[in-house]
Amino acid sequence: MTLPRSVETADVAGKHVLVRADLNVPLENGHVADDTRIRAAVPTLRLLLDRGAAEVAVCSHLGRPKGPDPAFAIAPVAARLAELVPDDRVRVLENTRFLPGETKNDPGTARHLAEGMDLYVDDAFGSAHRAHASTEAVAHLLPAYAGLLLRAELEHLGRLLGDVEHPFVLVAGGAKVEDKLGVLRNLGGRADTVIVGGKMAEELRDGATLPFPVELPPDVVAAASFDAHAESRVAPYDNLPDGWLGLDIGPDARDRFGELIRGAKTVFWNGPMGVFEWERFAEGTKAVAEAVAAVDGYTVVGGGDSVRAISELGLDDDVSWVSTGGGASLELLEGKELPGVAAIPPEGT
Repeated sequence: MTLPRSVETADVAGKHVLVRADLNVPLENGHVADDTRIRAAVPTLRLLLDRGAAEVAVCSHLGRPKGPDPAFAIAPVAARLAELVPDDRVRVLENTRFLPGETKNDPGTARHLAEGMDLYVDDAFGSAHRAHASTEAVAHLLPAYAGLLLRAELEHLGRLLGDVEHPFVLVAGGAKVEDKLGVLRNLGGRADTVIVGGKMAEELRDGATLPFPVELPPDVVAAASFDAHAESRVAPYDNLPDGWLGLDIGPDARDRFGELIRGAKTVFWNGPMGVFEWERFAEGTKAVAEAVAAVDGYTVVGGGDSVRAISELGLDDDVSWVSTGGGASLELLEGKELPGVAAIPPEGT
């Protein structure tokens, strides 16, 4: 994989720098509920400041408003960033989704963002798969560089597309096979074992197919209805009671999946094994997370729910890389070109 040139090679002393960060974080009662993505943006900002940037203007989207909307104002995010990087040279621009031409990759919107800036740094890997004004068009108006997080994401995820150490185990969960079909097809044929859990496993049981063999759960924790307090029982994966739903993998599946994962040398995990937000149906996802963390090899966790599970269990430091990329991670691992990356000149230029 050809990497984009790094901000570490840029001369930023005395310069006005536009940084596209991924500050799309959850808000609760007007405050940041989870600052993981904000903290991930800090190293690049500190690098620019330490190297003498005159100004660092940070832009990001927040939510998916169709225009200006007070509920998605960037102020709470800016306040948290100011606590992490208390420097007057940093200013946070208003939500890029408030700009009418942002999602249309409008050149005029890009010129507005670039006005008064000397160079551009894209550190928003989570938005790199979108050709928007703040992620793609503006990169053609200013000298463009990749931020530290963007580069790290490409390097770590890129390892899965190269020569990996075997056994290579791919673990997929979540709601829909179709959402991850591209990754499964691109990586699944190279993996020694493909494990599928969550609602995806039910789709495969009900007739969806993949072009290679997969490990499905031998048993599930089934519930009478989709409810946190519904009656539940362990049942065979292929023989659920009529009308019941599999909301987690069962104890036999936890043991089997855990054994396969712990024996791997390379693991990519994306997607929970069940409705892990409900404690009664979280044991399968917990077992997978603990197995991935125990691997003596290269491990990557991607996808919001998987990342949340690893984080809540305090296992972040026990995996090789926790990706914040979401859809961008999946598209990269599908083998697709990411517009936000392609717009940055390659390393060495």
